[in-house]
Amino acid sequence: MTSTKFSLKATKREVFGRKVKRFRKEGLAPANIFGKKIKSEAIFVNKKEFTDVFAKAGETQIIHLNDKPVLVSGLQIDPVTSDYLHVDFRRVDLTEKITAKVPVEIVGESPAEKQKMGTVVQQLSEIEVEALPADLPEKIEIDATTLIEVDQTIYVKDLKIDKKVTIKTDLESIVAKVEPPTKEEVVEVVAPVEDEVPVEGEQPKEGETKPAEETKTT
Repeated sequence: MTSTKFSLKATKREVFGRKVKRFRKEGLAPANIFGKKIKSEAIFVNKKEFTDVFAKAGETQIIHLNDKPVLVSGLQIDPVTSDYLHVDFRRVDLTEKITAKVPVEIVGESPAEKQKMGTVVQQLSEIEVEALPADLPEKIEIDATTLIEVDQTIYVKDLKIDKKVTIKTDLESIVAKVEPPTKEEVVEVVAPVEDEVPVEGEQPKEGETKPAEETKTT
């Protein structure tokens, strides 16, 4: 958990739909603030400022938006330009626990993978937790150096996490596992079968043509 304070300014938005396209070109991203006991509010944020803050805060660290605590709850991103098309901010009460999804990251190098005994496969990229907003971890790390043999598995219950945080994801779910090397498929080459020559006088099988009888010359 980090003690860094992330701040962002917002302005009220009174345009919607296609009309916001012009504002995007001017460097503004349309956004909404929602939460318990508050009315949803349409706003604009500076795209560059938001990009810088989001790169550090992600979706689990509190951002003080106009001095109000929020979490980034949803993003719409242009698949071509990677431009932020819309942002959802979730207003939170610092005294009430919330549920959120925290990313899981594998760090270091697995001895099993280094020795080419197997490959570390990550099966969960995030887990759901419950905590006070200020206690949400930025991410949960898995030490790959502990993965030393094939079939070794790390479950959700094995994750090291602060006691202030409650894991909501199934504790028996697999987070990462050392899988054995994939065996190369052996393709069996079948030799072509030569055309059978029918025995003289034998009737041809269905679909075959009986050779024409030789014409005698008188």
